[in-house]
Amino acid sequence: MNLSKLKPAEGSVKNAKKRLGRGQGSGKGGTSTKGHKGAQSRSGYSAKRGFEGGQMPLQRRVPKFGFKNINRVEYRGINLDVIQGLVDNNKIETIDLAFLIEKGLAHKNDKVKVLGRGELKSKVEVKVHAFSATAKTAIEAKGGSAVAIEKA
Repeated sequence: MNLSKLKPAEGSVKNAKKRLGRGQGSGKGGTSTKGHKGAQSRSGYSAKRGFEGGQMPLQRRVPKFGFKNINRVEYRGINLDVIQGLVDNNKIETIDLAFLIEKGLAHKNDKVKVLGRGELKSKVEVKVHAFSATAKTAIEAKGGSAVAIEKA
């Protein structure tokens, strides 16, 4: 058996569109499979999205929960082990937003926050939007500086 040559059984798949309203002889004339009278038989009818025939719709049966803080600031997190890898690979002492964008670790509209996972072995100056407390102490413990910038 060759998987690239699989196909449905002969006659099991119909490609032809059902031709409605083409006379009684077609078997699909008269009411054109819409039944007799009522909104659904008439032109221009369309049911509301989510309408379940008068039953309470799913989106109203399921309870709402939580809330969305409109003032939340989303940061792109970069950990200390990633910064150490950048220092090792690129032999640099200053890491700023432009460098992170160039390396593909952030996008131009991102706010960047340095997080404390991993270990820092080198002295490095980091200029980003925010730092976690552990990351800031780890950077300063190695003699580096953690400078918070404000994005305009």
